[in-house]
Amino acid sequence: MTTENKSQQLTYRDAGVDIDAGNHAVTLMKKHVKSTYRPEVLGDLGGFGGLFALNSGKYKEPVLVSGTDGVGTKLRLAFMLDKHDTIGQDAVAMCVNDILVQGAEPLFFLDYLAVGKLEPEKVAAIVSGVAGACKESGCALIGGETAEMAGFYPDGEYDIAGFAVGIVDKAKIITGANIKPGDILIGLPSTGVHSNGYSLVRKICFDVKGFKGDEYIEEFGKTIGEELLTPTRLYPKVCMPLTEKFTIHGMVHITGGGFYDNIPRVLPENCGVEVDSTSWERPAVFDKLQEWGNVAWTEMYRTFNMGIGMALVVPANEVEKIQAHLAANNETAYVIGKVVEGKQEVVIKGGVFND
Repeated sequence: MTTENKSQQLTYRDAGVDIDAGNHAVTLMKKHVKSTYRPEVLGDLGGFGGLFALNSGKYKEPVLVSGTDGVGTKLRLAFMLDKHDTIGQDAVAMCVNDILVQGAEPLFFLDYLAVGKLEPEKVAAIVSGVAGACKESGCALIGGETAEMAGFYPDGEYDIAGFAVGIVDKAKIITGANIKPGDILIGLPSTGVHSNGYSLVRKICFDVKGFKGDEYIEEFGKTIGEELLTPTRLYPKVCMPLTEKFTIHGMVHITGGGFYDNIPRVLPENCGVEVDSTSWERPAVFDKLQEWGNVAWTEMYRTFNMGIGMALVVPANEVEKIQAHLAANNETAYVIGKVVEGKQEVVIKGGVFND
């Protein structure tokens, strides 16, 4: 060992991990995290575990429902546009919407953020999006992990994932078992592409069309980057009252796999679904993606939500009451299909499927 090497004192920061930056990030995000706290949250940010005192007295047979997910390659858009305050909502939405379909009220959320180089202000922006989405969904952000992984992620890049826990009475779990022929599908609009299919989206928009992110698209009324970064819609505030007031036989979060793969997940073996593709207003982004990429319509409906982010399967005699309730709360809803006797599959009709 040379004298020069003997005198050199390496630090964790020299290896690419800045503990002081991590502590500063925690300070910046603390106000966002605290804004999500429910009365059941115990302790404060910074403990080794998040504490949540379950109010089991509200339930006869409480069942915890959990879900975990990430954002996927939509993150590439955040990197491209250097916009990071909405991507956290995608992480929350993908988790709370999934547990919602079984009738679960979201209770708390944990996030995992891994970065190549920790930039406190960027981390705080990401977490502000997580916290805002938690607050809107009624769940507490009670903990998480920010990992600085020098040499693993390139500078400026990161990954984010989340984990949600909710609760539902055992007798009120929505399983799809009660779905029967004659039931009706009510669709709730999406805010656009949400968080699925972005490998195809990026292929079409940036490889085929050569967009850079800031091109203004007249049909969208905004740039391509702004359209594609629109965060995933949060459905708990809309759907939880429906589960309490009406009979809901099934709920479907339309994510990766689109209509063809997601709807059958809740169907009994003797039931299929017919969907009328003309029954709702399809957002322009899907028409442009199909046009730009020359994508088959079946592939579009297998990959994307096509403008319907959540579908409810309800008895026919509940449809008018549910629609009236939603309209009274300024919510849009569409009757998009019906349950039929037959194979456990989805058939989409009308419009482009008649060509």
